[in-house]
Amino acid sequence: MTSTDCPYESTSALTAREVCHVLREVAFGRRVMVRASPHPWDELYAGMFMVDIEGWSITIFNDCDELDYCEACVSTDGRRWSFDSGDRYGTDPLALLSTWEHQTLERLLKCL
Repeated sequence: MTSTDCPYESTSALTAREVCHVLREVAFGRRVMVRASPHPWDELYAGMFMVDIEGWSITIFNDCDELDYCEACVSTDGRRWSFDSGDRYGTDPLALLSTWEHQTLERLLKCL
């Protein structure tokens, strides 16, 4: 039996910092982000907006045309992170971005 055959083996959970790192890489132009939602950002006044970042599936909440919070993420290896309103401040990947990174990411989303 190999380690991949073991049904009880758990993979480590995806962290907010890992998701933040991917979003930061987009802001700096090191990764490519494409729209996975059926409608562009500017047609969605409020609601979930999905993007694909080189195989990472990330769902972001658009609140009145503003980047609000990250709802969920699935990494290329299948690990998952999801928003929990009970989590303390700073556990949302977007909250870990600098002001410049947040504004840059929001501007890039509006172009999708």
